Amino acid sequence: MKDALKRNLNGPRHRVKRFNSTNKELLSEIAASALVKDPEKVLEIIVEMNRAIADTVINTRDGIELPNQLGCMFLGTCQPKIRKNVDFKTTDNYLKVIQHRNWESDNYLAKIFYTNYGTKYKFKFHELWGFKGCREFTRKVGSEYPKNWKMYIQVDHSLHVSRLYRNYLKDVNRLVVDKERLDEYNPLEL
Repeated sequence: MKDALKRNLNGPRHRVKRFNSTNKELLSEIAASALVKDPEKVLEIIVEMNRAIADTVINTRDGIELPNQLGCMFLGTCQPKIRKNVDFKTTDNYLKVIQHRNWESDNYLAKIFYTNYGTKYKFKFHELWGFKGCREFTRKVGSEYPKNWKMYIQVDHSLHVSRLYRNYLKDVNRLVVDKERLDEYNPLEL
């Protein structure tokens, strides 16, 4: 094992600036234009919708298509990155570089995939959209993924996510249509 140095916990830190899209002005505008006049009620509706999306993504292997053709979201299984995933707390205790090894999931990682590539003709500047899961969503993925990690689609690093998702949905739809045709098939009918 490689030796590690004691970290300075009081040293300067770099934090990424985050912007909250559900600020008071936006909630007031939505409340003024909607049937609901209470901004707090609007915020409750948004939070409940996000919880429903997160639960569906976690519990459904195929993921979901977001409303209004905003894109697709699903949970995927990936190989870990080549770079080291250091467990800093244990490293500080033993002064040796110790890595996280996802033993529960056979060293695989969960990733939340979002793509709107397939719907690029639907809205402007689709390349500028991104997705960063909220803390509640990512923590729930972290707790639920090791329980049933083989259920999720395994994603290769070199594939386009939108192509993978679109091809998989075509296969699922084809199987459903084939089953319906088989149920309706009558060999004695000419």
